[in-house]
Amino acid sequence: MTDESSGKRSMYLLGGRRVRVRDLIEADLLKPGAELRFHRRRMKVTHHAEVTGSGRVRLIPDGQEFPSPSRAAAVAAGMRAVDGWLAWVVVATGRPLDTLRQELLDRVVATAVEDPGEEALDVRVHSRLREARKRAEESQPEEFSVRELLSLWGAKDRGDQISRIEADLANHGLVTSPSFRKVTLDATVRLIVGSSGVEEPPPAQAATVASVSDEDEADDDPIGLTVGNLPSALGGLSSVAPNASFEEAVTKMLLNDYSQLAVLNGPRNLRGAITWRSIAHARHADMDAKLSDAIEPEAIAVGYDKELIDILPELQRTGFVFVRDQESVVAGIVTTADVVQAYGEMALPFFQIGELDRSLRRIIARRFEIEQVSALCKRSFRSFDELSMGDYQRVLDDPQTWTGLGWPLDRPTFIGRLDEIRQIRNDVMHFKPDPPPAGTIDRLRKLNSLLRHYGELA
Repeated sequence: MTDESSGKRSMYLLGGRRVRVRDLIEADLLKPGAELRFHRRRMKVTHHAEVTGSGRVRLIPDGQEFPSPSRAAAVAAGMRAVDGWLAWVVVATGRPLDTLRQELLDRVVATAVEDPGEEALDVRVHSRLREARKRAEESQPEEFSVRELLSLWGAKDRGDQISRIEADLANHGLVTSPSFRKVTLDATVRLIVGSSGVEEPPPAQAATVASVSDEDEADDDPIGLTVGNLPSALGGLSSVAPNASFEEAVTKMLLNDYSQLAVLNGPRNLRGAITWRSIAHARHADMDAKLSDAIEPEAIAVGYDKELIDILPELQRTGFVFVRDQESVVAGIVTTADVVQAYGEMALPFFQIGELDRSLRRIIARRFEIEQVSALCKRSFRSFDELSMGDYQRVLDDPQTWTGLGWPLDRPTFIGRLDEIRQIRNDVMHFKPDPPPAGTIDRLRKLNSLLRHYGELA
């Protein structure tokens, strides 16, 4: 491998994309035609495959080819989630593909240039994830809040770096439990090794293992908000047992201002819910009724990774759903009020940015000709409706234009705030699941207030 190719490889495999089988071939760590086996001890079944010249995994004997070892392993085993890098072993050497992948990454690190820039960050992340992998294999997985996990990459939210983070985790054979995409920034996640499919996972781990194949090729990742993105979803749950008294249930509901309680017979066995309405109905029918007579058995629990939009019909019907965590424990509740708040927090920046856009466009359209604006932006416009936030910034940053407004304000300070808003707009338009940083809405409101006042002078 030449120095130039090593540099390019470090650029793409550290902090870039997932390692592919083809990368192993190009690094002379794997030969085309190499035989692979995937042995499932509990099932006493061995699956066979071979590596093609183009770096695909071809199942034997049916001939199906897959670009991803995990896809190939999942199809061979008839399972939804298998980490094929751990499952497939090279027959000639007895080494899993994952071991070859780690060797490739170590080579890349050894040839990476140590500098204070991006390359140094990539090397630090690699070293940190190697240690996390070791801890996970020793059954002592590291725990982080999602916010702390993102900070390893210098990220503050799940924005444009999320693909890079997922690639780095996948390259080290790691997944988070629960999925860091599907919970809040302050939720705790563990870094664990993905399932190789050699041993079937116990039922309680099904939700965790189900995300492994998605980590290899993130086609199935949710686009919108998930239930777990709401703080209350995994924030704890107050419950009563089926044989509890009315007094216990009512006291818990009054003390905590709850409208409903879960009825649990063990952490995973949801028997139903108690609500003020169900209590009233039971007591109205029979003053000597027991709490069991007031249980609403149709109450449901959904997985934390379910898309929020899919539970709206149930929320409309009942006003709440209980939530299961990655181990199927009933761990929280989501109510209609929680969803209204979540969508309200998402919508408010759009409304504020929309008002800002209209105000700036009106101010510029009132004072300047379209030809002046086109010259400043160095592109032609048919109407002012075509102006972007960047265009507003370029127009108002021109000293002569600014003077023409007649505003008794400092231009650099105003443009600095407008540039902050432009960045906020870009983040908002990417529909991140995380709330905007503290102070974002306040900045938007204050700039809109200023424009309402001085816009009348334009």
